[in-house]
Amino acid sequence: MKRGSILDVEIVDYAFEGKGVARIELEDGRKFVIFVNRAYPGDKVKVQVMRKRKSYAEAKIVEFIYKSDMHVEARCSHYGVCGGCKQQDMDYPLQVNFKTEQVKDIFRKIGGFDDVTCYPAIGCEKIFFYRNKMEFSFAKYRWLTEEEVASEEEIENREFALGLHIPRMFEKVLDLKACYLQSEESNRILTFTREFFKQRNETIYSTKTHDGYLRHLVIKHASNTDDLMVNLVTSEDRPELMEEYTEVLLKEVPTITNVINNINTKKAQVALGDYEKVYFGPGFIYDKIGEFKYRISANSFFQTNTNQARLLYDKAVEYAKSTKDDVVFDLYSGAGTIGIYLSKNAREVYGFETVEPAVKDAFINIDLNGVTNYKPLTANLDKSFLPVMEENNVPKPDIIVADPPRGGMHPGTVKDILELMPKRIVYISCNPATQARDIQLLAEGGYKLLEMTPVDMFPHTYHIENVALLEL
Repeated sequence: MKRGSILDVEIVDYAFEGKGVARIELEDGRKFVIFVNRAYPGDKVKVQVMRKRKSYAEAKIVEFIYKSDMHVEARCSHYGVCGGCKQQDMDYPLQVNFKTEQVKDIFRKIGGFDDVTCYPAIGCEKIFFYRNKMEFSFAKYRWLTEEEVASEEEIENREFALGLHIPRMFEKVLDLKACYLQSEESNRILTFTREFFKQRNETIYSTKTHDGYLRHLVIKHASNTDDLMVNLVTSEDRPELMEEYTEVLLKEVPTITNVINNINTKKAQVALGDYEKVYFGPGFIYDKIGEFKYRISANSFFQTNTNQARLLYDKAVEYAKSTKDDVVFDLYSGAGTIGIYLSKNAREVYGFETVEPAVKDAFINIDLNGVTNYKPLTANLDKSFLPVMEENNVPKPDIIVADPPRGGMHPGTVKDILELMPKRIVYISCNPATQARDIQLLAEGGYKLLEMTPVDMFPHTYHIENVALLEL
């Protein structure tokens, strides 16, 4: 077997990251695994090997010989090309079941937790148009579909695209016609923005030459209010063009409440500006999770699936079991969303966050909700947050709730938690692999993992959030 080989295989399992698994025996008797994108257990497929390693290979489907009944028709015409929804043609209840099993499997393999109770993942009631934020990229190189390549017709506008990056193709972007992850209004904004700048022959920023104007389009649409923000990220400040864009855009989509221009002069291709200018509206939007209201600026983090975040936070509150006598720590507290949610069932809540702008947002959200028992603090969670405790005379916690980024907790943070020894830890994670690693360290330090509940925040993707309860 080598790269380019064509094989007929049967899919017998399903792996994390949304890949079907085929197992074959080589001539020398070795077992060999082939991972196949967009293939599900029960499928028989003809595949082409794209990458080969010592014990496994990655392959793409050339032809379906037989499709299992796990398949449904994908709603989006871009499915299979765009990397956004890797499971859109799988029946949704099956997606949820697989995510539950994958969390269990990860905790067995990485953490050694064979007998932990893992409840079925909480599925999403709304499986389309559920995201409150989408980030689109401009690109000088448009990804051509197989149909376009095969067509003999002249292809126009090859050098202008606005959409999502093709997986592993950092320079090429699929020119999206519609996306079913965000609202209908966001599709209208996407289409209008593309045509507006295309008609004016505007330049697109190049990561090679570091020139060009257009970089990103970020749309934030609140789920529980009527607020809608359009944030155009550019490489320079061009007020006359932005004023024209704003004026015409508001006529096209009058429900927009904010138009913002983030100016990013750095080489790094990120949708974050060195500074921003507001062309319409107050410069921020509001959304609600449960009874609490949160202010969201162009660059602040907020849970992407607002309605599912409420179920996630409700599970965190249930696991925390905090009372009016308890001191609660909210690690990686961001803009204070979880800490504020926990504040109604605690004596005091202290938030620890590395990013200073997020801490400022947390103070705003505290005032907005009239919360008096929550204090956000800036702390280095890549080293130790104990010095910040000492400087601010913060009492030891009874309960710690942690929601770190995908990379998980720094070993120093784990060490700090084991020094403080709270009676209970609630660990929320968007990456069960790093979560299992960290919980294994906490278990070695004296904690028992009692139970877990996954929460599906992102239907049609392989991503899953997981809430775990540990007690001393």
